[in-house]
Amino acid sequence: MLTADVAVVGGGPAGVAAAITLARAGRDVVLFDKARFPRDKCCGDGLTTGALRRYERLGLRPDAVASWQPVTETWIRSPSGRAVRFPLPETGGVFAAVARRSDLDAAFVDVARAAGVKVYDGHGVTDVAQRHDLVELEVDGVGSVVSRYAVAADGMWSPLRKKLGVTDEPGYLGEWHALRQYFADVDPAAAHQLWVWFDADLLPGYAWSFPLPGGRANVGFGIHRSAGRPTHEMKAQWADVLQRPHVRAVLGPDARPEAPTKAWPIPARIGATQLTAGRVLFVGDAARATDTLTGEGIGQALETGELAADAVIAGGPHRPSLVADSYRRHVLAGMGADDRLAASLSRSLRHRKGVRAAVRVAGANDWTRRNFVRWMFEDYPRAVLATPHRWQRRMFHGSGAYLPDQPSTHR
Repeated sequence: MLTADVAVVGGGPAGVAAAITLARAGRDVVLFDKARFPRDKCCGDGLTTGALRRYERLGLRPDAVASWQPVTETWIRSPSGRAVRFPLPETGGVFAAVARRSDLDAAFVDVARAAGVKVYDGHGVTDVAQRHDLVELEVDGVGSVVSRYAVAADGMWSPLRKKLGVTDEPGYLGEWHALRQYFADVDPAAAHQLWVWFDADLLPGYAWSFPLPGGRANVGFGIHRSAGRPTHEMKAQWADVLQRPHVRAVLGPDARPEAPTKAWPIPARIGATQLTAGRVLFVGDAARATDTLTGEGIGQALETGELAADAVIAGGPHRPSLVADSYRRHVLAGMGADDRLAASLSRSLRHRKGVRAAVRVAGANDWTRRNFVRWMFEDYPRAVLATPHRWQRRMFHGSGAYLPDQPSTHR
């Protein structure tokens, strides 16, 4: 029987962030994932400023990620056809980047290994049971694993949630649905710039093109399920999106798909979901942690993983109620407030007039463009003004990530 202080189920950003944080605090940590790394993951591959700062603090280095592509320029097109350029700072660190999840996640798992986490990739968890003072997992190829706590970072469909009876309403499929495809031989506009298209028929969703090295791009679109469009029609809709003149103009005449389309559901309800079950803490997609406004989830996944680890470290092995209460309280005090604000703003983007007005105001002058893009890329938390406990010195003027010889000013 394998024993540990904490067992982490899932080797994505949330699980690895929790594992690294725990291992650095001296805890004995094991991590399981049913896939072997590197493995593909359906995602837009975009990294916000907030996500980059967390990756930096947790030890991930850009030179370890083969497809790492910094971004300094974003273009947003409103339903009226107006395209506005939003420049990110070109000095002072990295404020946005794109990296294939197959490369990013594998490199992050290597950071966990170096931190002392025992990683068992290719070993899926098949069952879970809780005693009064421990969690017992059954793991393919490993057998029984006993730990004081478990961190469930096992995704949207979270087998641990189901095994523990922590269910959403019947038929729950998330708040967003997205589709992406990798393209090669794209024009310079797609190879170096990040594009977001708010087409009227996608609202409050959008289409995107995110640059990758070697003349490649991650291209896709996301829609809200509440908009009433059946998701099985997404592939047909995708063919139409790709033929739109403004999309073709960015991708260029020689752009060609180099991989099939992949679609995935996105859960975004962290303020209204169960976050713990006894000694099990749910993080990342298992905690429904995606941003309601954009569908972005990497930064949120990292944050939940760190918060779960902090709660375990502070609470100790014998106070599971304290650990669970601490985790829920910290998530809801920060991310819960961000989620409520994002949901409110999302409602204003359901109609073309709202999007047109937002793009017009954001692009009014150099000051609005600079500050809007930093807010969009989560340079600071969405609802920071409403949550004084997160206020910091220079919180609106902080450096980006990976700035040599200068410590980050953000937690």
